Amino acid sequence: MKSVLIIDDEHAICESIKMILEYEDYSVDYTTDSIEGLAKLEYGDYNALLLDINMPEKNGFEVLNWMREKEIDVKTIVISAHGSVENAVKATKLGAFDFIEKPIDRDKLLIGVRNAVNNASLSRENKKLKKELFNNDKIIGNSSAIQNILETISRVAKTDARILITGENGTGKELVAQEIHRQSPRTNRDLIEVNCAAIPQELIESELFGHEKGSFTGAMKQRIGKFELADGGNIFLDEIGDMSPQAQAKVLRAIEEGRIERVGGSSKIEVDVRVISATNKDLQQAIEKGLFREDLFHRLNVIPIHIPPLRERKDDVPLLVEHFSKMICEKNKFPQKSYSASAMKAFQNYPWKGNIRELRNVVERIVIMVTKQEITDKEVNSFIQASSSPTEDLLSISNSFQEFKEKAEKAFIVKQLNANGWNMSKTAEILGIQRSHLYNKLKKYEIEKD
Repeated sequence: MKSVLIIDDEHAICESIKMILEYEDYSVDYTTDSIEGLAKLEYGDYNALLLDINMPEKNGFEVLNWMREKEIDVKTIVISAHGSVENAVKATKLGAFDFIEKPIDRDKLLIGVRNAVNNASLSRENKKLKKELFNNDKIIGNSSAIQNILETISRVAKTDARILITGENGTGKELVAQEIHRQSPRTNRDLIEVNCAAIPQELIESELFGHEKGSFTGAMKQRIGKFELADGGNIFLDEIGDMSPQAQAKVLRAIEEGRIERVGGSSKIEVDVRVISATNKDLQQAIEKGLFREDLFHRLNVIPIHIPPLRERKDDVPLLVEHFSKMICEKNKFPQKSYSASAMKAFQNYPWKGNIRELRNVVERIVIMVTKQEITDKEVNSFIQASSSPTEDLLSISNSFQEFKEKAEKAFIVKQLNANGWNMSKTAEILGIQRSHLYNKLKKYEIEKD
């Protein structure tokens, strides 16, 4: 049954709305006392709320504020005889789903309630799916490093403190960000994720802050940026170290002022956003080279969380293998696999340059390709060797096409230098570049002779 609650101090209005909605098969409850309404919201189960603004005891805005503090997610339609753009905007900012003026139009009321109920149903289904997702993609590990990370998350997630997550590619930085979001008071909003390395530098500002129609070639219509979409929630800036200096300056300003400006726009837009960022780069080194702003680093690095590579927490490897194996078997409807002691030892002895991402890929290959129930070290070593080609290593440790190209170029230059006994002229000739260009490459990639 679709249930609706009405909170309005006018008894006649409540009765009139109740009659209209019950005729359309809604279950309707109402109260003319806003304090009683709070109790109904706290202990009842409603799909939608019709809320008056001007009431004694607590007005509609105060009720919306209370709902936000209590994390009560009921799609709310604000109704008021004193309708205005200001009231509608204020109600929306406080979480209202829709706004209807008195005297109430029957058709507008039914459309508004139907949309609110449908949206509530979608939200509940989305939360259910998210819960299932988090149950699968959870942070696994009994090592002291992982337990410290989980303890830090539980302590800081409930605050608005900005968090900087560091670690190699494949260690699970995104997973930590998602867990912070899940435990935060802002979890009723979507976590807005931005991979700064995957967006061309000329488009990063538009992606983060939006743009106005005609602000540049190709801007055919207005675009809402990620910061604006994250208003009232969390934004996750992944690979923050790859952001251009111009975008860094705008992110710093957005954090300091709590306002953003669309590309090509002139008005400031207030945003309430909690920033979670991550990088696989050494930002202190990037600051020294003038590639990253020190003031932005200090703004982002309020709570640092470092995720150690898998090779530094080998005791967690068996747990991860069992977890991934169980999950992949269930997904593909395979019988559960078991692993011999020697198989687990083989998993633990491998350095895992691609970290957890690489481990998961190997486990998935084994589960799919090996038909027998118990896996031994023979199968593990076979599949590990098959996955440890130079190309696979580059793919595992690269987060973007640009990063892959740079790592491939560095590896090729080192190979040629070694092959030619570090003769710069000969190496430059083979590479087809000037010797001065080769020296610039050595400096860029910090290549030194052992």
